[in-house]
Amino acid sequence: MSAHDHTHLRPWRAIQRRPSRKIRVGSVEVGGDAPITVQSMTNTLTADAAATIDQIRGLEEAGADIVRVSCPDEDSTAAFKQIAKASKVPLVADIHFHYRRGVEAAQAGAACLRINPGNIGSPDRVREVIQAARDHGCSMRIGVNAGSLERELLERYGEPCPEAMVESALNHARILQDHDFHEFKISVKASDVFMTVAAYQMLSEAIDCPLHLGVTEAGALRTGTVKSSIGMGALLWAGIGDTIRVSLAADPVEEIKVGFDILKSLGLRHRGVNIIACPSCARQGFNVIKTVEALEERLAHISTPMSLSIIGCVVNGPGEALMTDLGFTGGGKGAGMVYVAGRPDHKMDNEGMVEHIVDLVEARAAEIQAETAAAAAREAAE
Repeated sequence: MSAHDHTHLRPWRAIQRRPSRKIRVGSVEVGGDAPITVQSMTNTLTADAAATIDQIRGLEEAGADIVRVSCPDEDSTAAFKQIAKASKVPLVADIHFHYRRGVEAAQAGAACLRINPGNIGSPDRVREVIQAARDHGCSMRIGVNAGSLERELLERYGEPCPEAMVESALNHARILQDHDFHEFKISVKASDVFMTVAAYQMLSEAIDCPLHLGVTEAGALRTGTVKSSIGMGALLWAGIGDTIRVSLAADPVEEIKVGFDILKSLGLRHRGVNIIACPSCARQGFNVIKTVEALEERLAHISTPMSLSIIGCVVNGPGEALMTDLGFTGGGKGAGMVYVAGRPDHKMDNEGMVEHIVDLVEARAAEIQAETAAAAAREAAE
């Protein structure tokens, strides 16, 4: 049995999520007891519907729960209707400056409208977007960014800061609430990790709506992953956050991968194969680094939650294998031990280990899927 099945025995692994009300983004629930969702954003020209749909397909295959699409002009919102019909996941229309794009996107099938209060315009324009959302069953996200705060707040606070960001968010939440619109979530993002975490901590105590987490403009793949993991990891560990987006200057699919890796590391979501591997050293009985690289590529298609330990020697190998569904521990004479459900099962030559492990993982994934389907059928029959 995997480590995430033993939370009741290991209370130090338990995360108590902040209570929040639940909203819907199309068919996906956000907040409350719903799983924390993972989002990304397309970077194609939205007016090019075919290219945008193709990118959404890749994000869907990677496991995206929600995808955001920018709508900067009329050509984009004109194409949005075709894109929304083709998408299997709900789409968020990203609106800046032109409130009319929000109205058009709602009419075109957006499941959620993301507006930035600092640049959407007057309260009257915000109200018109609210009415469009209500009329077409859209939820909304109030997206506050440190880099685009209202001038009045910047003059009063002197610079972007957590207090200014939270005040901006609450001011605009009040507009929605005053119009009896409560299907909204909020984000308060900054590129500075400290500011981001402080703003979300303050906001989490001030309002009960779902929170969309992110460290905005985090950077390239490696640096952005580190910053996002520190910022969002601290918040998620504290129970704060209902949906996340990792903002990387990289292929959007990488954002989904990193997002799930963050959630998997905290035991908050389980999708695909979680490979636990040693960094390798002179004790290794096989090339751990190349083996893990090969397995990550070969097992990328598996969406069934599973754990796999790949350890180079017997110092930590048996102990790690005890906690994983499958495992391989390096031994001597060009062979190692295969573990199944935490127990030593059989030996395998290093030369054929990758193929063998892939076969084992695929077979176990099929078993888990069959077990899950059978359990669902029994529950439906009852």
